[in-house]
This record gives sequence, C-alpha cells and structure tokens, in this order.
Amino acid sequence: MSDLNNLNGKEELSKNEEHSEEKIVENTSIESTETTDAKESEITEEDKTVPASVSESDSDDHGLDEIDESNAEDAEDEGHKDRHTIELKAYDTMSLEALAIELERLLRTEKVQAIKTHVEAINNEFKDKFQALLDEKKDDFLNEGGNEIDFYYSSPVQKRYKAAYNDYRRKRNEYYQNIEKNLKQNLTDKLEIIEELKGLINVEENINTTYKHFKELQERWKNTGPIPRDKYNNAWNSYHHHVEMFYDFLHLNRDLRDLDFKHNLEQKLKIIERAEELAKDDNVMRAFRELQELHKMWKEELGPVQREYREDIWNKFKVATKTINDKRQLYFQEIDKVYDKNLETKLDIIEAIKTITAENITSHNGWQKKIKEVEDLRESFFNAGKVPIKENENTWAKFKEAVRTFNRSKNGFYKDLKKEQYTNLQKKLDLIKIAEDNKDSEDYEVTTPLMKKIQSDWKKIGHVPRKDSDKIWKRFKTACNFYFDKLHAKKNAANKEGLEAFGKKLELLDTLKNLKPFTDKEKGIEQIKEFTNQWKDIGRVPNDKRYIEGKFNKAVDDLLSNLEMDKNEVEMIKFENKLDHMNTEDDNRDLDNERSFIRKKIDEVKSQINQLENNLQFFTNVDDNNPLVKEVHNNIKTHKEALELWETKLSKIKELY
Repeated sequence: MSDLNNLNGKEELSKNEEHSEEKIVENTSIESTETTDAKESEITEEDKTVPASVSESDSDDHGLDEIDESNAEDAEDEGHKDRHTIELKAYDTMSLEALAIELERLLRTEKVQAIKTHVEAINNEFKDKFQALLDEKKDDFLNEGGNEIDFYYSSPVQKRYKAAYNDYRRKRNEYYQNIEKNLKQNLTDKLEIIEELKGLINVEENINTTYKHFKELQERWKNTGPIPRDKYNNAWNSYHHHVEMFYDFLHLNRDLRDLDFKHNLEQKLKIIERAEELAKDDNVMRAFRELQELHKMWKEELGPVQREYREDIWNKFKVATKTINDKRQLYFQEIDKVYDKNLETKLDIIEAIKTITAENITSHNGWQKKIKEVEDLRESFFNAGKVPIKENENTWAKFKEAVRTFNRSKNGFYKDLKKEQYTNLQKKLDLIKIAEDNKDSEDYEVTTPLMKKIQSDWKKIGHVPRKDSDKIWKRFKTACNFYFDKLHAKKNAANKEGLEAFGKKLELLDTLKNLKPFTDKEKGIEQIKEFTNQWKDIGRVPNDKRYIEGKFNKAVDDLLSNLEMDKNEVEMIKFENKLDHMNTEDDNRDLDNERSFIRKKIDEVKSQINQLENNLQFFTNVDDNNPLVKEVHNNIKTHKEALELWETKLSKIKELY
C-alpha cells in the first residue's frame, strides 16, 4: 500500500516531542472534547441540504455531524439502522385502506425501532386524508338537514388503522421500556472502563501486563452493549481521549505502541481506499450509508496512529467523505426540483378547483358533473407526489380551503334544492289526496278527466326528497290504478255488450240488403220503420264499429228510393229515424247540437231568399220570361221548399223536449 509506505518513511516523533504532548487529563467525568472524527445524523427532509450561508468548511463539518449523529442513534440499538433498507413508499398516493395495510405489514415484518420514520409518514397521510373525507361526510350530513352537533362518522378502515397504530405504539413502548434499563447499565459499564483506562497510566507494574490489561479494556468496550444516544458521542470522545493518552504513555515501550500504530494505520488506509471507491459509486444513498459504517469503524474499532500521520490520513478520509456528501447534496437538489415541479402541479390543481367553484352552476346535473371534476382533481392532487417540506403544510391548507369553498357552494345549492323539493313534496301530497278521495267515484265523465289531469300535473312537478320519492309515488299510483282499473272493467263490460250488438246489427243489415224492392208504398214505409225500431232496440256498438250506422242508413235510403216517394217525404222519414237514434243516447247533447244546426240552416236559407228577392228589384221593366229573371225565381222557389223542410225538421225535434 503506497500511502502506508510513504507514511512509514517519515521520521518518528522525538522523545522531546512526545513529552510536549498534552498532559493526562485527570477528570473522571464524561466531557465533550474536540475531535476530528465525524458526526452524523439521521437523513431527514429537514437537514438534507446545507444552508447557503454556511461556509465550505462549515458545510464539511455539517456532513460529518450528520454521520456522527446517525451513528450515535444506531449505537443505541443496532436494529435501528435497518431503517435504511426499508422502502419509503409513496404514501401520499395511497388510499386510506392501502395505508392501513402498509402499516400492518411493517409491524408484521420489520423491527419496531426501525420503522419510526415510515410510521410517522403513514400517520400524517392517513390523518390528512381521513380529515378530508370527514369534512365531506359532515358537509353531506348538514346538506341533508342534520345538525352539526349530531354529526358522527366512523368507518371500518379508520378502526382498522387505529388498531394497527395502537399496536405500533404498544410495541414501541414495550421495546424502549425493555432496553432502557440495559442502556443505563451499559453506560455505567463504559464509564467504568474509561476510569480503568485513566488508571492504567499511573499503575506501577510490568508494561506488558499493563498493555495486556489495556487490550482487555478495549475488548470490553467493544463488547459492551448500546448506550443512550444522547450520551454516545461524549462517552466515545472521553474514551478515545484516554486511549490516546495511554498510547502516549506507551513511549516507555515503543515496540508495543508502534505495533498498534502500524496496525491502526493499515486499517484506516483501507478505510480511506474504500471511501474513495464509494465516492465513485452512482448510488449516492447506498454509498453514504456505507460511509457511515466506515466512520463507525474508524471511531469505534480502531485506535490512534502515530501523531505525525493523524492529520494526513484524516484529511484524506475527509476528502472522500466530502465527495460523497457533495454528491448526496446534488442528489437531494435534483429531488428538490421534482418536489418543486410537484408543488407547481398541486398549486395548478388548487386553482382549477377555485375556477370550478367560481362558475355559475344552476342545475343538479351541472353540479354532479362538477363534483366529478373536483373528485378527479382531488385524486390528482393526492397522486402528484411530495412537495418541499417547508411548503407542505401551506399547500395542504390551501387545498383544504379550496375544497371546503367548493363544498360550501355545492351545499348552498342543494340546501335551496331541498327547500324546493319539500315544496314539491307538498304539491304531490295534495295530488295524492285528490286521487285517494276520488278513486271510488262512479261519476266517470267528471272523474276521468280529473284523474288524467292530476296525472299530468304530477309529471310537471319536480323532484322530491329521495327518502320520500318511492313512498309517495306508490301511494299515488295505487289510487290512480284503483280508479282506472274499475273504469276499464266497466268499459270492458260495455264493450262486450257492444260487440254483441254489433253482431246482431250485422245480421239485420244483411237482411235489409237481401230484401226485394217494395211494391206497396204504405207497407214498405211501415216495414222500414219496423227495421229501424229493431236496429234501435239492439243498442249501441263500440266506437270503432260505428261505421255500421252509415251502412244501415244507406240501406234504408236505397229501400226508400224504390218507393216513388216525394223527396222531402223520404228526407223526413230518414230524419225521424235519425232522431229516434239520438233519443236513445244517455244525454241530450246530440239533440241539442242537431237543433242548433237546423236553426242555423233556417237562418241561412232565409238570408239567401231575402238576397234573391232583393236582386229581382234590379230587373225593372224586364220581361218575366227573361232567362236571368226565370233563374232567380227558380232559386227562390228551391230555397223556400228547403226552408219548409228545415222548419218541419225543427218542429219534429222540438216535440222530443
């Protein structure tokens, strides 16, 4: 090893130089002494970077302090360093259930003292996400009309997580209670070793015996278990100081001292060589963790070297340490860039939620769409990754406020909607009362339009509260169905009678069509009236079969036309048959309409006669044989004959009242 040869080529310290070294410190208490060995702390989010105001030398010391503090923590419990090998997952992207499952897995597979950082991260994420869920459930509860004081929400995943977290706390407390006693005893033992080391310098015995005792003390120190982390560095500094004092004392037997110095130098040069290899490793976190182990070996397993080499080899080790630590800082700087990008993404998401909240949403469907959009944005926020720790709390607060503001707007809309729904509920209850009050009615002509109207009104009324919707619809439908089922039963019965009547009228119609023309006028009229009475007595046919009435009237017309009767006489017979049919109806509406029609026709004919008579006045001094005059006279005659017929019909219809 070239470094070792170079160092061995230097001159040894003179006895005078040795005598000029520091005097042995007689103080038996644990005191903090300055040392060039490293200090290290657990790698955390807060201290992973060096402040810009720190000088380069301060930065070097900061990196060494981290190593020293971390080794102190691991010295309290060797199992604690296993935390480096346990994956820190992206807990911020996990669901509540996934977080509970991960905590259970850690408790089942890892040492409780090694998962503190993991559990704290999981616990923070679970609390934040469950609080967000709790806020939503509370808003929904209030939106449904509940009182805030009555709100309570619990979920299976919350109970599952609480059980796991309480199990972690129990195991952690049991663990530290068990080791506390041992830590204190081990500290006492190590302080006793330091006292014995101090005593070796003043003992008067063979140097070989003293040296053997010294080696035994070193072995005892090494085999003594962990001590409290807050005592670790002071204890080690005191121990190291007195080891160096003993080696200085060994100038009385240079061979023993030089042999140890040589061994320690060889081992420390190997450590430096390995540190320089690690400085080239691209996996900076793995290199840093092994560097911590190298510093631990340098401090705890190896003693001092000749004073003339101490600064040289320590500086070499510091250079390799600084290279690794600088690469680590660059690694964290790259991570910070990712965190900064994540911060931008999360802030954009917050602004997007604010933009949605500012929109004027006035419909249920519109709100449902926006609720889905905000849910997607919430999911994106949780999946966006970590942000710089100094921004984490502020970003989370902004996110929660944006979501709360959206929920307040949403709840305001649905509270107003609830009021409208309760108004709609009352309207539908009023319709139910009408339906139930009239479902037994047999006044079908009045009730049927009413029932159809309230069915139409029901469709026009908006939504009611969900809890009442099915119940009131069932009541309304039951009442309406009861009425219309009864109505349809009556119509079906009437239809059956009508179909029977239709069949009989078909038979009668066939009889009429097969009759031979009448030769005797009086007997023909009498037989036609008999057929008309039979037709009337058969009864009504279904509406879709009423075309048969027209066929009957045509058959009667054909029979009458063969009797060589006066046209008006035939018309009156047909009219009387028509009146007989109208007079069998359940009401007088058809008769009323016919009377009104006849009166209207009488007025029209009279008006036309007056108009024609007035026109004759224009033909003064014109011969009555003039074609135009003759045509006017003929028209007047035709209209007067028609007037006489209409007036006869009117008198016939009046007889029925």
